[in-house]
Amino acid sequence: MQVTETKAEGLVREYAAKAVAAEISQKVDEKIEEVRPNARVKGFRPGKAPTALLKKMYGKSFLGDAVREIVDTTVKTHLEENGHRPTNEPAIRIVNEGFDEGDDLDIEFSYELLPDVPEVDFKSLKLERLTVAVEESSVTEAIENLAKSAVDYAAKEAAAEKDDQVVIDFIGRVDGEAFEGGAAEDFPIVLGSGQFIPGFEDQLIGAKADEKRDVAVTFPENYGAEALAGKAAVFEVTVKEVRGPKDAAIDDELAKSYGAEDLADLREQISERLAEEYKGAARGQLKRKLLDQLDETISFELPPSMVDQEAKQIAHQLWNEANPDAQGQERPEIEAEEEHVTLAQRRVKLGLLLADIGAKNKIQVSEAEVTNAIMAQARQYRGQEKEFFEFARSNPQMRQQITAPLFEDKVVDFAI
Repeated sequence: MQVTETKAEGLVREYAAKAVAAEISQKVDEKIEEVRPNARVKGFRPGKAPTALLKKMYGKSFLGDAVREIVDTTVKTHLEENGHRPTNEPAIRIVNEGFDEGDDLDIEFSYELLPDVPEVDFKSLKLERLTVAVEESSVTEAIENLAKSAVDYAAKEAAAEKDDQVVIDFIGRVDGEAFEGGAAEDFPIVLGSGQFIPGFEDQLIGAKADEKRDVAVTFPENYGAEALAGKAAVFEVTVKEVRGPKDAAIDDELAKSYGAEDLADLREQISERLAEEYKGAARGQLKRKLLDQLDETISFELPPSMVDQEAKQIAHQLWNEANPDAQGQERPEIEAEEEHVTLAQRRVKLGLLLADIGAKNKIQVSEAEVTNAIMAQARQYRGQEKEFFEFARSNPQMRQQITAPLFEDKVVDFAI
């Protein structure tokens, strides 16, 4: 098949190619010979049917197979001979759409080249690694926050306010009849927590210990118990105790509630965790500075289609984040703007650059590293860890999403 270059602009390449009828016919004949030994034709012994008859029977189907093989082989050979690395599968178009047996075949194919990425002189870059010492005041502040989140309640004589806890006995009735699950004794509830159906907690604000109140509410239309959905109900409530919130005491008991042996052990654990957080933040900043310098100092041509695709993806992502309630609804055509294109250019450049650095220096992510990353993510799905693990291991797209950041971090570590 003869190939002629028709366009070479930047990284874009376009070609025209022609396969003469005789070449195609020869390929069809080869396919007929492949099936001849097993072909069963009435009136002929296996393998003895005339070529003309077999071509009449199978020619049309073999013509399509022959064309695909010729085109695929031509494009593959062209890429290998020219050392071209396309960004995606080449786009192929048959020019003479009415092509039939006995005709020459004219096709066009095009692709974008991956650019040649220049070598990076890492020693010419200058980075500053930040280190942060964990101060005792930071540990103390963290423990104080834990005490606030481990809120306790103490009895008080004043009327109940929002965020207070009340201990109540109650029985609910619909149309004067008590219903299943509508009664309890010594039940603690924090006012404003939304634990009960709308309106219930609000009507207990201002109540005092030993006070009785009738609380009138209406069950939501989508209430879980169908027999109560949308029904009006009255709850007879007795407030047995009103308790105000207070921070938990900072002592060994607080530490034990968070899994530590005592307060000293809790302080040590928090100090270690803060040190890891600081270390992670410092590395994140170091990585950002490295990528900024690579973006500023390294320059090469970017494949337009990759930039365009990335810009559209950024535009869609930002639109979805700005319109969280529109999920599942028909959305408008979202055009990539200049700021999206600028960010896309940075991402594409750095992605190609890091991939090139990794390839040239034989940086790889091991199977063990991928497995550990999958297991770490699986722990987020309590009760479904095994299902997630098996899915992630067998799904190529999911594996790629997990492997990509691991590879990037290893390249960054190498560069640093």
